[in-house]
Amino acid sequence: MTTIDRSSPMPFYHQLKELLLAEIERKGLRPGDRIPGDHELCLTYGVSRTVVRQALAELEFAGVVERVKGRGTFVARPKVTEGLAQSLTGLFEDAAARGSHLRSEVRALEERPAEIQVAHDLGVAPGHPVVFLERLRFIDDVPWAHTFTYVPAELAPGLLAEDFTEASLYHLLERRYGVVLARARRTIEAAVANAELARNLDIRVGDPVLVLRSVCVDGDGRPVEHFVAFHRGDRSRMEVDLTRSPRRASRSPLMVVTD
Repeated sequence: MTTIDRSSPMPFYHQLKELLLAEIERKGLRPGDRIPGDHELCLTYGVSRTVVRQALAELEFAGVVERVKGRGTFVARPKVTEGLAQSLTGLFEDAAARGSHLRSEVRALEERPAEIQVAHDLGVAPGHPVVFLERLRFIDDVPWAHTFTYVPAELAPGLLAEDFTEASLYHLLERRYGVVLARARRTIEAAVANAELARNLDIRVGDPVLVLRSVCVDGDGRPVEHFVAFHRGDRSRMEVDLTRSPRRASRSPLMVVTD
């Protein structure tokens, strides 16, 4: 199919979406390549602007294209999916599994006294020594996430001497310090970028970001890591595996609605 079939019961917007998908594949368009604008698509396929906008909206929702106000519509860059269930992984492993390269710009690596919330999450007293690691993380040289990590200082005595430009914290904890990472509890929130975060992630003030908060524990249930990570909303997505028990179980809700 190369044109809209006006005798088909299939809605015009759905036909146009399929035509655009075929065109992207036929031309071998790559992420960042521009596709025709609304007006040109209306003329090419003989459809209304409403049809064009609905087709593009569905492609955008599916992650195929991204629309930039004032610039046009482009083939979307693939988003990095972070798994939140069944496997405990870090961004390093998630990126590597998809053939991407991750590097970190270390903004801070130091020992400091634990603040109240960090101390609570790590099961230590306020003021307890923790290693603080701040990183701006890039995937294929694109700024992706700004992360703040805390680890009890006695857990990995040589952590302050490590080079985290290319290294995975989880790999180091497991292979060099013998820490057995067992499970973690992660929460996700939607937020908007302030001036500093927008500058670091190369986005605009007010753009959406995903905020991940996590506490990881070892095989004995001892907290070994607390982190907060701010991910670009236009480049990341979270993947959650769900199962439904045949019996009603008293579990914490997956989603918490707040005012």
